[in-house]
Parts: sequence; C-alpha cells; structure tokens
Amino acid sequence: MSRPVALLGLVLLVVLVFGASLALGSRWLGAGAVLRALVEPAGTDADVIVRSLRFPRTVVAVLIGACLGVAGALMQGHTRNALAEPGIFGVSAGAALAVVLGLQLGVVESVRSTVWFALVGALIATFGVQRLASRGSGATPVGLALTGAAVAALLGALTSAIVLLDADTLDSYRFWAVGSVAGRGLDVAVQVLPFAVVGLVLAVINARDLDLLALGDDVAAGLGLSIRRARFVGLLAIGLLTAAGVAACGPIGFLGLLAGHVARRVFGARNIWLIPAAALTGAAALMLADLVGRLVGGAGEVQAGVVLGLVGAPLFVLVVRRRAVAL
Repeated sequence: MSRPVALLGLVLLVVLVFGASLALGSRWLGAGAVLRALVEPAGTDADVIVRSLRFPRTVVAVLIGACLGVAGALMQGHTRNALAEPGIFGVSAGAALAVVLGLQLGVVESVRSTVWFALVGALIATFGVQRLASRGSGATPVGLALTGAAVAALLGALTSAIVLLDADTLDSYRFWAVGSVAGRGLDVAVQVLPFAVVGLVLAVINARDLDLLALGDDVAAGLGLSIRRARFVGLLAIGLLTAAGVAACGPIGFLGLLAGHVARRVFGARNIWLIPAAALTGAAALMLADLVGRLVGGAGEVQAGVVLGLVGAPLFVLVVRRRAVAL
C-alpha cells in the first residue's frame, strides 16, 4: 500500500471514529439525529447531548491526541529509541508540579487556570532539561534521555511530597492526574490551540533535520546541519505539544509511545510522512479510548487515560516481543 493511500485511510478512520464518538455512549443516537443536532438543532435532548457534551470532548480528543502523537514521534526520533515517550523529558512531571503548587496556593480553581499553570510548568521543565543536557558535549540523544529521566524523577518526588502532606490538594489533584477528556469544553481547546499550532509547525520544520540526524550527528553536520539548532527546535516542539496535551487533559500516558511506534511501522522513518501519520493515529487512539470508556462504564465512565493503560500497554508489549524495535 502506498503512503498517500495509507494516509488517506487514516483520515477516513479519524472521521469514522469522530462520528462514532458523537453517536455512541450511555444513549445511542442514529446518524440522522447526530446530523440534525449539528446542522439544525431544535433544542431536543439529542441536540443537547451532541452539541454540549459529545462534540466538545471529541474535538478536544482530536486536538490533544494529535499533539501527543506527534510529540511521541519526535521524541523517538531525537532519542533514536522507538520505546521513548515525551514523559521522559520531564514535561508531564513539570506540568503536574505546577498544577499542584497552584492548587495548594488556591489559585487553580478552574480548567482555565489549570491550563496556564500546566503550560508554564511543562515549558520550564522542557527548557530546564535542554539546558542541563547541553552542558559539556551538548544535548545528545542519550544525554537528553538521562537528564529528562532524572528531572522527571525529581519533579515527581516533589509532587508526591506536596500532595501527601496536603489532603485537600491531593483530593483535587487526583481527578486531573488520571488523564481524561471528560468535562473538557471547546474553551479548553481554544486556550491550548495556539501552543498546539506552533508545536505542530515546528514539528514539520524539524522533519527534514530529523531525517538527517538519523544518519548520525557527524554525517548530519557534514551535510551542513546545525545539530544544536535542530535539537532545540525539536525539543521546543515536543515541549509545546506535550504541554498542551497535559494542560488540557492531564498526563495521559502511553499515547505518544503508541502513536509514534504504530505510525513508524506503517509509514517508515521518513518524517514528512511520519509526523502527519502520528498525528492522525494519536487522534484516533484518544477518541477510541474515550469512546470505549463511555461504553464500558455503565452509568459512569472509565477515563481515557485508564483505558489506554489497560488496553494499549499489553498490546504494545506483544508487538515488541514479536518484532524487533529499532529506528
């Protein structure tokens, strides 16, 4: 199958899952009812369900799934490790610590304020990792990975210390930390959209440089590539995309790992194809996880982050065991 055809297939999959997300849930709606709710709403129960509940969370799932999918693909490329994920930079841990501090200070009282605190924390952690890893021989893939893991462990320990010592903060934090698109409206998507767009544009710009970096730093430098600039642009893109995702929906694990790896298996290592494929794969995966959580949760629902962990992780381990993982 050619890459354009495969990419078109992913687009159709995203459209199909988007429609299913609007139609299915605790109350199943037909295609006609969904279309009427979107085009000619009359104030019926079906209109309210589609327009006020399902449509906003589905849009958020598409946006955040695309962000985390591309971040995962970039992370795997820059670390040259197919099992890498954006969390290894400490971005999610930085966002979580900032939100916890905001909760403890009493200044985080809504999704709007959570978005900005998480974004600030994530970006500070991203640049901090890049700064630390750049000392000495520069921000090499191994240096970035090790520095990011150390920073993530430190920030995670600080977050745990704060929430364990403050019951009120822990009670508020645990609902955000599970990772979900439930209750997220279009206002959340609008707030993180500028960061997501900039991150995606930087990812596209970084695609050619990432292809050269795959040849090795010496070869890439010999071809005229600025290694430091390429890594900085890639790191900034990863930081912005992951920050947008974590800020809007909490730290959703595994999604970047899954989307980046699946896209690489289907489309190969050329990043001009890999990046849009990872975005579409991530969007479809997060929508599916949210939909499955609504269908199996009965009167309530299982959060998308939980579904991705329970379903996706075992499947990914199976893939890794059956096939060698290499870039």
